[in-house]
Amino acid sequence: MERKILRILFNYLSGRRRLPTIHELEIKTGKRKEDIHRSLRELEKLQYIEWKDKANLQSIVIIEKWEREEPAIAEARKQPNQPVVKEGNADYWTMY
Repeated sequence: MERKILRILFNYLSGRRRLPTIHELEIKTGKRKEDIHRSLRELEKLQYIEWKDKANLQSIVIIEKWEREEPAIAEARKQPNQPVVKEGNADYWTMY
C-alpha cells in the first residue's frame, strides 16, 4: 500500500504539478481515508516523505521518489558482470 501511494504521489506531482487530494487517493487506491493516512505516516517514518501539516496533503514533500532496492540487487548493479542469485528466484535460470 505504501509503495502504491508513493508512486501515485510522485506521478501526480510530476504530471499535474500538484499532489493529489485525499479524495483522489481514495479513488486511486480503493482504500479508506484512515488506511491512506496510516500508509502516509508509515512513508514518513521510513523517510520517503516529509509531512509537517497532517491536515493538509499539499504539505507533503517527497524525499525519495522510488522504493529502495534490496541490498543484493544494489550490489549487483555495482558489479554488472555478476549474476544476482536469490533463493527461490527463477531469474538466474531465465535471464543468464
